[in-house]
This record gives sequence, structure tokens and C-alpha cells, in this order.
Amino acid sequence: MTLITARSTRQAVALDGVGKAFDSGPPVLEDISLTVRSGEFVCLLGASGCGKSTLLNLIAGLDTPTAGSVELAGGHAALMFQESALFPWLTATHNVELALRLRGVPRKERQVEAHRLLSLVRLEHACDMRAHELSGGMRQRVALARALAQGSEVLLMDEPFAALDAITRDVLHEELIRLWQHAGFSTVFVTHNVREAVRLAERVVLLTSLPGRIAREWTVDIPHPRRIEDGAVARLSLEITEHLREEIRRHGQT
Repeated sequence: MTLITARSTRQAVALDGVGKAFDSGPPVLEDISLTVRSGEFVCLLGASGCGKSTLLNLIAGLDTPTAGSVELAGGHAALMFQESALFPWLTATHNVELALRLRGVPRKERQVEAHRLLSLVRLEHACDMRAHELSGGMRQRVALARALAQGSEVLLMDEPFAALDAITRDVLHEELIRLWQHAGFSTVFVTHNVREAVRLAERVVLLTSLPGRIAREWTVDIPHPRRIEDGAVARLSLEITEHLREEIRRHGQT
């Protein structure tokens, strides 16, 4: 892996006028135009039900837009959910190997690569453990290793740490930033937690409530390492929270 020394201007994700409606209902997303540069970390933020996860599904190719276009570097993205979704009958190694097998990695190389990826997320001691033997944080580390095993330039994360306690979430924030800084993958991270977004992202994108549109963007120029309790993180979080509250009031959401 190579340490990021300069941000590329190459596009990893390009959304142009994207809209989404289901059946004959009102639009969930409307006129979303967004570019994520290669190696950039972007957080999507908004009230519950504003279409954040729907937008992530469109980027992932799990659904198709009803308007506009989605372009993705390499043609596919790795996706990590709030739940680890590990196969309970498989060990941590075999869960990661499954993604490698789907990529066409030869059998002889899969175990070595799976162990390497588990070591990257600091789980080299847990290779032979099954899901029920792992803590919530450890399961999400395995899920992250499995996502990295997909070999994509783009990592999509849908509130992956929301179900974890505050201390475990803080540790995994540090681990994710460490991996992102060294591996250079582009990240689109969905959250409803303003401080989490500011702690992690280079850019925070706020969506309006339904239909979801881009309300505002912030560039986060606070150097890493960042902490949730840092003054600069708190100040920017407060500013973004005020705009989020205004969106919620404007659209009558709770």
C-alpha cells in the first residue's frame, strides 16, 4: 500500500442530475450532481429518510436511477453495511476468502491474501474465529477486510459503526482513517452523526429532506489525526448541525 501524498484530480464517482422515484410515488432523490475524486473521503449527511442510503445503492449499482447518470471508476464499488452480514458458519478467514473467490483470485492465493487483509484490520489473531466468537467491533473489522478484498477503488459505507458503543466506534474511526490514508481508496460514508462526519471526512455533503437534494457542502481542512472532542471538530459540527436543523424544520421532519 502507498501513503497518499497528493489528492488526485481523477474522478472516482461522478453523479450527474441523478434522481430516483419508486413506482408512482414522489421522488426520493432529485437532481443530485456530485463528484468524488480518486482517494477522497466524502460523508453524506442528512435527516433520517432523506435518501442517503438510496443514493449509496445507486452508486453501488444495486438500483438504477430514474433520471441522470452514475459513473464509477473501475465499474464497481465495495459496499459495507451497518450490519456486518458475516456468514456465521464460516471463519473470519473464509468470510474474506469468499470475496476473493468471487473476484477470481486463485485458490492457492486466497488464504494468504485473506490473512494479509485481516492483519491490516488488526485481526491476525482471529482468523479461525466465527462470527459468534467475535465482538461487534471485531465483526465490523472482518466486514471491512471483506470489503477491501473486493479490490475496488471505491468503498461505500452505510452507517457501518452506528450500532457500536462510543469507545469501539472511536477506535474503528482511527482504523478506517489509517487504512484510507495508506491504501488510497475513495470513500463515500453515509451517516446521520454530524461529529462522525467531521471527524472522518475531507468533505461533508448535506442533503435536504425528501426529495433529497444537495443543500450545502463543507470542506474539512482540519488535519488528521482528529478527535471527536477536538475544538475545531466541535465548532464545524455545530455549524453543520444548525444547517441540518434548519433542513429538518423546513421539511417538517423529525
